[in-house]
Amino acid sequence: MLSLWLTHRWRWLLVCVLISSPALAADTTASQSAVDTIWLAISAGLVFFMQAGFALLEGGMARSKNAVNVLMKNYMDVCVGGILFWLVGFGLMFGNNPSGWFGTSHFALSSASPWDWTFMLFQMMFAATATTIVSGAMAERVHFSAYLIGACVISGLIYPIFGSWAWGGYGGGDGWLKALGFVDFAGSTVVHSIGGWCALAGIMVLGPRLGRFGPNGELRPVPGHNLSLVVLGGFILWFGWIGFNGGSTLAADVSIGKILINTHLGACASATSAALLSMFLGRPILMTATVNASIGGLVAITAGCATMDPPLRRCSLALSLASSRR
Repeated sequence: MLSLWLTHRWRWLLVCVLISSPALAADTTASQSAVDTIWLAISAGLVFFMQAGFALLEGGMARSKNAVNVLMKNYMDVCVGGILFWLVGFGLMFGNNPSGWFGTSHFALSSASPWDWTFMLFQMMFAATATTIVSGAMAERVHFSAYLIGACVISGLIYPIFGSWAWGGYGGGDGWLKALGFVDFAGSTVVHSIGGWCALAGIMVLGPRLGRFGPNGELRPVPGHNLSLVVLGGFILWFGWIGFNGGSTLAADVSIGKILINTHLGACASATSAALLSMFLGRPILMTATVNASIGGLVAITAGCATMDPPLRRCSLALSLASSRR
């Protein structure tokens, strides 16, 4: 009997493997789904924390008499924008999109899979980011209630519709830009550019801040009241970008490391370049310009952070050239 078992032991082992494989595969899939959900939830929290960064940056750059107004706008656009995105925006952006222009389902979602809820939360934070960009551009010269109306339109209509063109298809169909091959990994265009264009439209209507220009058109600086808040806000935004770009994988996989190093180097190179350029031109190195440059670098790298190689050699060459010119 023993010799018979030894002779055919490989057959018994094969039977055991075949029996256990489906259960093992199911457990592995469930575990990976749970890990992906945890990573996306953490990333959503990091992106939400960026709202604090925007509030500190914009509040510190404003004059003290307007700081509370700026902070309140940043706080409330998350609140009203979140409700509007749940009611209308998520459906327009990620619902079934047979036309390629906007979604037609998933409005006011009340019954969904666990992943749907996590995905909605993450995308809701992106909508808040697009909206709050407008707050900083129009700081100190827009009424609070008027800003809230604009935040509702951006969160519930403008951002979701453009987002459906580039990222649509979650609920079926494809956005027309996506079908043409448009690629924006984490939102340089979909989030930040849309926020920027809405801000440009707003300031074209509002005009400059009072006292910003002299009678002959000369530029007059309007310094912020607290540079410590500006720096702290810049650091928080930089930290939050870990979730912004890293979470856009929508999965906890091995590509996150490359995405995050590209993100970090983009901010480092931009801030360093701004400082070196100021030195080269014989101008003072301003804290506000350096912080804003780092944020500009983060925005610029966001679209291609998953596909670009870490630009170490190009950064080194740029820094060498800037230093030699000095």
